[in-house]
Amino acid sequence: MNITPQMYSEMTEQASPKSNSKVNVSIAFGVGGGICVIGQILLQIFETAGLDRTSASAWTSIILVTASAVCTGFGWYERLAKHAGAGTLVPITGFSNAISSSAIEAKSEGFILGVGAKIFTIAGPVILYGLAAAVLYGVIYYIF
Repeated sequence: MNITPQMYSEMTEQASPKSNSKVNVSIAFGVGGGICVIGQILLQIFETAGLDRTSASAWTSIILVTASAVCTGFGWYERLAKHAGAGTLVPITGFSNAISSSAIEAKSEGFILGVGAKIFTIAGPVILYGLAAAVLYGVIYYIF
């Protein structure tokens, strides 16, 4: 059976579950905003404790990344992401989840050829194109 692109699109449309965009966007916004609120609360706690803004920001990032990695290890982050969608993907915790989940999946292949080689499978392109864009924008900013 030859399947044309149009037939494939129709089959995909029929097989895909219908989603309520208004509800999905609201949940993603709420969860992503909630993660950011937690980060802001941590930042305020560290600044109140006497740390300067730079140190407080660093500790906030460290705690959010570590908490995300731990939640990924226990499978909690995946369950949250199933319902929250992009709300868990956008904050720094989503980046930590991407790296942690790649490392966990590759653990059975060993530390060098498994974890070491595949830890940046998902996050690698983000790092590559993010750095490339930063260099390009920096050059443009420098020129103008």
